[in-house]
Amino acid sequence: MTHMVIIGGGITGVTSAYALAQQGIQVTLVEKNRYPGMATSYANGGQLSASNAEVWTHPSTLVKGLKWMFKRDAPLLMNPLPTWHKLSWMAEFVAAMPKYKDNTVATAQLAIASREHHFAWAQAEGIEFDHKREGILHIYRDKKGFDHAGEVSKLLAQGGLPRRAVTPDEMKAIEPTLQGQYYGGYFTESDSTGDIHKFTFGLAKACERLGVSLLTEHEVLSVQANGQSASVQVRHHGQTETLHFDGIVVCAGVQGRHLAAQLGDRLNIYPVKGYSITVHMPDASSQSAAPQVSLLDDETKLVTSRLGEDRFRVAGTAEFNGIDLDIRADRIQPLVNWVNECFPGIDTRRVVPWAGLRPMMPNMLPRVGPGRQANVFYNTGHGHLGWTLSAITALQLAGHVLQSR
Repeated sequence: MTHMVIIGGGITGVTSAYALAQQGIQVTLVEKNRYPGMATSYANGGQLSASNAEVWTHPSTLVKGLKWMFKRDAPLLMNPLPTWHKLSWMAEFVAAMPKYKDNTVATAQLAIASREHHFAWAQAEGIEFDHKREGILHIYRDKKGFDHAGEVSKLLAQGGLPRRAVTPDEMKAIEPTLQGQYYGGYFTESDSTGDIHKFTFGLAKACERLGVSLLTEHEVLSVQANGQSASVQVRHHGQTETLHFDGIVVCAGVQGRHLAAQLGDRLNIYPVKGYSITVHMPDASSQSAAPQVSLLDDETKLVTSRLGEDRFRVAGTAEFNGIDLDIRADRIQPLVNWVNECFPGIDTRRVVPWAGLRPMMPNMLPRVGPGRQANVFYNTGHGHLGWTLSAITALQLAGHVLQSR
């Protein structure tokens, strides 16, 4: 039997392990934290959002990045200090702009294909993850943003995703708790939300039931592969050892770049930091003032999800500052202010801040498939749609591994 090691116990690593184990492949999953889903898969925006499939390789992204470079609370913040990695990534990002429309359509298709597998896996394995199938409402304060959304809707429709324009009155009917003045919105009934950490942790338990060996608190120090075998040097509780396998799958998020280099591959992933807050709402008045429908505010680049009765998640922003997990007060405060403005009835005294690093490829498409060596594979670089795309890319990965046997 083929024995594969997967590096990284986030959402892509765990879904990859599940998909491979279902095909009868022996799997060992290596994760540096004590539990799966403790890094970027811990407290994201919570959306399973095909309607957010628009890639960022649009000229407007560059304009906003330059305009906001020295605005500390900007939705998109670029550290102006140059590094070779950042410059090379940006050059490839610009080079991918002609493919903006094609890549948006392709991403929408992946998101739709992924959706049903998420639902089926959760049902089959009895995973409770605060799933809400109430749709996602994109909100716009001006005509310019609304008109751009109309063009994006045409691309999403090409990818097979219907969504409809709604008036301010219709927005109020869809989500009565939303306060403020809006030009209009777009509503996608088929999108949903949930708690990514609960889903990842639950699916990891299902992997173990399928025979996956889960090595937590194992830090990967180095990797090697020669096409026939693979080895992983790990540190566990201060002890170092080398583990041997038939093949290797890299699902290590922003750490995948240096692992790929050791395996002879170029993986130009850049860490794009996002922030979130989880508002705890123990009182009935806050719970009734919080939205049930998930929102995406395109102007502020914030998304929301309702996680059960007593939690409200707000997440977003993009910060290009290398591998840096500092939680900055000047980046968190705009999220709290947004809640106070749009949902003034929510008590924001108990707010838990968080930051995570999205692993982004320059063209905004995940890297799924084989590396230079015949027994090396990648499933990573999903950017802001890691959870949304993870099921289908895991199945694609399994196909590549089976084909190589």
